[in-house]
Amino acid sequence: MRVLVTGAAGFVGSQVADLLVAEGHEVVALDALLPQAHGGELPEWSRRHEPVIGDVRDGGLLDRLLPGVDAVCHQAAMVGHGLDPSDAPAYAGHNDYGTAVLLAAMHRAGVTRLVLASSMVVYGEGRYECARHGGVRPAPRRAADLAAGRYDPTCPHCAVTLTPALVPEDAPLEPRSTYAATKVAQEHLAAAWARQTGGGVWALRYHNVYGPRMPRDTPYAGVASIFRSVLAAGRPPRVLEDGRQRRDFVHVTDVARANLLALTTPPPEPLTPVNVCSGEPHTVGELAATLAAAMAGPVPLVVGGARSADVRHVVADPRRATDLLSYTARVGFADGITAFATDPLREPAAVPI
Repeated sequence: MRVLVTGAAGFVGSQVADLLVAEGHEVVALDALLPQAHGGELPEWSRRHEPVIGDVRDGGLLDRLLPGVDAVCHQAAMVGHGLDPSDAPAYAGHNDYGTAVLLAAMHRAGVTRLVLASSMVVYGEGRYECARHGGVRPAPRRAADLAAGRYDPTCPHCAVTLTPALVPEDAPLEPRSTYAATKVAQEHLAAAWARQTGGGVWALRYHNVYGPRMPRDTPYAGVASIFRSVLAAGRPPRVLEDGRQRRDFVHVTDVARANLLALTTPPPEPLTPVNVCSGEPHTVGELAATLAAAMAGPVPLVVGGARSADVRHVVADPRRATDLLSYTARVGFADGITAFATDPLREPAAVPI
């Protein structure tokens, strides 16, 4: 199979490209080398794929790359919560307009198979249960509660603290950041394209991805990378809220394998969303403590507070990925985080933290 991988020099994209080649597939690699994620020269691990340096928003370039391609694995994106509302045009341009240009070029080339890198951020808050009212959408977290150290969402009907539950793919979409809004839009654009063309799309909703080649020292980096950089400087990681907010931390090699399975499996619907997760929820405090222990660093500091776009608990239901893709994560939390303490990371990006 010949696969166009966009964002092929990136954190996830480079791992996908490596795995595809190892499994006997041919990769056409494309990356714009956005300064928010890349620093210095092209990483050595990406040079083997001879990537084309170019922008997914360049329709003419795509018209030259897509003939003979069997499927597209679309990893290219501007990532992170967004530092400021003024980032919105850049996010929409790279993520949504770029996806629209790609889909149009795929239609011209007759390519009908797409694997889209989506994200758990499309859900906003996770799924919650009230002892009295069953499954409910939580009331918004109030500034006064956060200031008082009351972080868990409450029932909108009776104000009782809710119990978090696993988030299935049919949960309502409620993006809380500019980045999240662009990921929802990408899914909708891809779904419309699939219905119009007879194509098929897997929307892989990545949860908190970590592992080798992760970007470091950039405000767009993930929490694991930020904690590692702080520990490497001899400082304790600063954990917001009470450190008990739950996430699903999934290793990048498992994410790459999910992409391989999606590329080789027809989706049952025009667009089929799937959680790509470990199925092993942990708290952000556990992440900080496990990484600090692996690096023999200072004990994390729990500092309270919360950012406006933050959510309390997002823990994925892994069953659809198992049922439809035969995907289950292989890298456990303790082993993965311990290895992450010494994993090679991407050189500092052009935008300093």
